[in-house]
Amino acid sequence: MAKSPVVNSSPLILLAHGGAFDLLRAGWESVLVPSSVAMKIRRRGPMDPTVLAMNRASWLTLVQDPPIPRAILSWDLGMGESAVLAWAYANPGTEAICDDLAARRCAAALGIPVRGTVALVLGAKQRGQIEKARPVLENLVRAGMYLSERVLNDALKNVGE
Repeated sequence: MAKSPVVNSSPLILLAHGGAFDLLRAGWESVLVPSSVAMKIRRRGPMDPTVLAMNRASWLTLVQDPPIPRAILSWDLGMGESAVLAWAYANPGTEAICDDLAARRCAAALGIPVRGTVALVLGAKQRGQIEKARPVLENLVRAGMYLSERVLNDALKNVGE
């Protein structure tokens, strides 16, 4: 089994609000959440769908934020993105799950494997975890994910929809 990935707040929030939180697990035994990411989410309040989903997900593992290397600090990312990338950077082979474009570019520049929320949904479709990706992605858009119609259609083409 692959190393546990480390996740930022936006995939957690979008998947919880879009009713697809369990897609985050994607076959891993656990998914790591840096403490700064967990704190940001918990500030949303105890009845927020993301907080509730995180409290129920025994497969989420809270980890301490690692020191942020200069190579990541120079990108001027948010605390959560920096912690996610620093964890993956310090633990080679760990995949970062984040949607922020600057964070994804930083990951690419540092050789950190990265995947976003859309890729989680497409992977779930390919594994047979969900029958159709379109309704899940449309729910995520309603939950606040920005996804242009062109990107949505291109993504769906990749999984035969």
